Amino acid sequence: MSLIKEIDFGTPIRVADKTVTLSIDGMNVTVPEGTSVMAAAMSLGTKIPKLCATDSLEPFGSCRLCLVEIEGRRGTPASCTTPAEEGMVVRTQSENLAGLRKGVMELYISDHPLDCLTCSANGDCELQDMAGAVGLREVRYGYEGENHVFAKSADGLANENWLGKDTSNPYFTYDPTKCIVCNRCVRACEEVQGTFALTITGRGFQSRVAAGPTDFLGSECVSCGACVQACPTATLMENTVIAMGQPEHSKVTTCAYCGVGCSFKAEMQGDKVVRMVPYKDGKANEGHSCVKGRFAWGYATHADRITKPMIRAKITDPWREVSWDEAIGYAASEFKRIQGQYGREALGAITSSRCTNEEVFLVQKLVRAGFGNNNVDTCARVCHSPTGYGLKTTLGTSAGTQDFKSVAKADVILVIGANPTDGHPVFASRMKKRLRQGARLIVADPRRTDIVKSPHIKADYHLQLLPGTNVALINAIAHVVVTEGLIDQDYVRERCDLADFEIWARFIAQDHNSPEATEAFTGVPAADVRAAARLYATGGNGAIYYGLGVTEHSQGSTMVMGMANLAMATGNIGRDGVGINPLRGQNNVQGACDMGSFPHEFTGYRHVSDDATRQVFEMMWGVTLDVEPGLRIPNMLDEAVGGSFKALYVQGEDIAQSDPNTQHVTAGLSAMECVVVQDLFLNETAKYAHVFLPGSSFLEKDGTFTNAERRINRVRQVMAPLSGKAEWQVTIDFARALGYEMAYCHPAEIMDEIARLTPSFAGVSYDKLDKLGSVQWPCNEKAPLGTPLMHVDRFVRGKGKFMITEFVPTEEKTGARFPLILTTGRILSQYNVGAQTRRTANSAWHDEDVLEIHPFDAENRGITSGDLVALASRSGDISLRAEVSERMQPGVVYTTFHHAETGANVITTDYSDWATNCPEYKVTAVEVRRTNYYSQWQERNREEDVSLRRIAGKMTGRLPDAAE
Repeated sequence: MSLIKEIDFGTPIRVADKTVTLSIDGMNVTVPEGTSVMAAAMSLGTKIPKLCATDSLEPFGSCRLCLVEIEGRRGTPASCTTPAEEGMVVRTQSENLAGLRKGVMELYISDHPLDCLTCSANGDCELQDMAGAVGLREVRYGYEGENHVFAKSADGLANENWLGKDTSNPYFTYDPTKCIVCNRCVRACEEVQGTFALTITGRGFQSRVAAGPTDFLGSECVSCGACVQACPTATLMENTVIAMGQPEHSKVTTCAYCGVGCSFKAEMQGDKVVRMVPYKDGKANEGHSCVKGRFAWGYATHADRITKPMIRAKITDPWREVSWDEAIGYAASEFKRIQGQYGREALGAITSSRCTNEEVFLVQKLVRAGFGNNNVDTCARVCHSPTGYGLKTTLGTSAGTQDFKSVAKADVILVIGANPTDGHPVFASRMKKRLRQGARLIVADPRRTDIVKSPHIKADYHLQLLPGTNVALINAIAHVVVTEGLIDQDYVRERCDLADFEIWARFIAQDHNSPEATEAFTGVPAADVRAAARLYATGGNGAIYYGLGVTEHSQGSTMVMGMANLAMATGNIGRDGVGINPLRGQNNVQGACDMGSFPHEFTGYRHVSDDATRQVFEMMWGVTLDVEPGLRIPNMLDEAVGGSFKALYVQGEDIAQSDPNTQHVTAGLSAMECVVVQDLFLNETAKYAHVFLPGSSFLEKDGTFTNAERRINRVRQVMAPLSGKAEWQVTIDFARALGYEMAYCHPAEIMDEIARLTPSFAGVSYDKLDKLGSVQWPCNEKAPLGTPLMHVDRFVRGKGKFMITEFVPTEEKTGARFPLILTTGRILSQYNVGAQTRRTANSAWHDEDVLEIHPFDAENRGITSGDLVALASRSGDISLRAEVSERMQPGVVYTTFHHAETGANVITTDYSDWATNCPEYKVTAVEVRRTNYYSQWQERNREEDVSLRRIAGKMTGRLPDAAE
């Protein structure tokens, strides 16, 4: 193995219908029109020296190192800023050019430390490479004059030009003495990330990079790593490289955080990760990253990792470390005993959206073929299950319609109930780039998120609706489209069921769906709704992107169908730049659903009651399968409290922290006789477990993840599982101990079985993924290279189906006792329940959950930022710090759920989506008041963090997972 080195063309290769042919050093080359001479030369394998240029950024032309000679032109133009032209004759080498380049390099080196042997960039320094490329052998100017290199001048006085290192950021160091002011970091922050956190201060010799008027940690920098990656010297360098040195080999794998599914090069020394570098050929991220994927991978080797199996008879007993055989044997014997005593339906499992497709497939197979029931569910139950129901009903498939790059062709972007800059930051950077190019933006969200207004971005309309009124708002938008004649009649006539459309159109045109009538529910001015509706319907390509602010409602499925209705009515499905696109929260939540993790569906979203489908699985698996759908997660917990559900296998999920009404969840877990948890850490759910099976991090896995755009990406093992077993092997061993044989030698064989059983995956194999990099399902005979865009000529279900979407207010009501509405969400630096990110330096940005409250509500309650406040609902109460913020509207408060000790889901209720039981996290009636103590639940939880996590023979104490 060796380091994967990607070609840097210096400037972007343009996309154009027309090509031009030119001669470079006597060789002809044909490139798309608009391509630079530098990139054209690199296409021939000719590397023109450069420092300020890299192909992720637009040409800049500041370093003057890439000079060339062009026949018929005066002077020596910069090849990076000179477009290739038909018939152009270019020379990249001559005595004149060599002298000029050497002189430029001499000037750079005259104000640069010559500590190459001890420099952290030694072996990976473009400045060093270019000095060699131009043949620089001496520097005539020396350091006697003004410089930025030394803290003191030759006479011992302080050098006012010198700046010390900025080590404030936990992940990288800024060393101004090594900066050549190439502007690559500043441009990366602007062009790639879109944050505009960096700038060049001063002029001429006083020019230097700055993160605003403060240090990097205190600045607007979001630590995406784009500046570090762009830097050609050691000015911006990963702290891990400074500490460990340069990596010696790498593998391409896939990030295990959000649903964007970024590809990374894991750069290694032996089995130690040195750094994670975003992979340019990764189609989801195209060389970009966020703070989590780029830097927050240290949890994989954190001291809290549990690497030995453990068992205990009661949850109040200390854990006892045992062998794999004993742990699996004990779990199997308990499951057999329980099933024999209480019946076949007393067992179930929850699959993980953080595990690979192959691992998830095996768990649902274990349940159906080994347990003999369909009691399997997944975390999508509590996030995007309404997406599956709503899109399948209207369009025919349970997934988004576009690939991520489609947003580059959108003219109007409608963001509903999503916070992409925090939840899906790499995709948000794509979106912001398109917005800076002139696309229009409509945001529907109770909270003023960063996408509403940030540098060079401002929404045309922010529809700041009240939580729980999504359906009323989407109906009002559709009402304007219908009543003002903005329907795409030709599209509807050709692509949709006309009878359904006419029924829907009559319904949506009724007065109670008008913006004026719905304003009483939504709080959004009718004029804004009408203007936004007209913009979406008439502004060109209209693309909808949505998140959990859509699905986690009692009418989540209704809202998804409402968005589908709107997109079909305006002809915005089936081509680039349009569509309905769920921004899924976890790395493989799409894949977990695809793999048959719902209790009513096999892989590929086929119902368990379908005889033909079930017979295929029975023939392949050699058992008779249950015809009845199994229990959903809420049903399992209800039945456990009722006494009939007794055993649960939890693969990589923490339902005791992530699911609503925590006290009901823990009551259900406590009532079970055997809970098996497979995870990296002793999480909240593990406090109620009887068997702990160590899991493996993404760095230890071989398999695939499927991201939010249906893209199947390879996950490649870069280090051996710390526990000695891969998770897919553990599931096989568990199945065998239960008496059901599974025989696989490698995850590739599991994928082969998935392909045989699942029509949308029929063409997927590891060989194909290795050749193509990734594919988007459906991938089969009709689409052997995958399907970037869905529903191009026809909908999967045939004709698009319009659905009636009557607005039904939530049963969760505010009143005198609970006058405010709580809604929840995520923050950039933390991920989901925080088990991974809290074990990294990301806590430097967010070390506790806080309650955002509007100044009006805060003043009425005597609350100021930093106060400890009690947050109470009908379900329970907790205490946390307040943050007074105008992001919220009066009457609405907001918090995150990343920290276990906060217990945000103690507050949330059991109300859920009518079709899928997706919890209504986004609407909880609450009251807020100042307090000086933590709640009874929090105090009890702190005690249980110790008492229920004890490991025999090891020191007891409060574990970091509980609170940090």
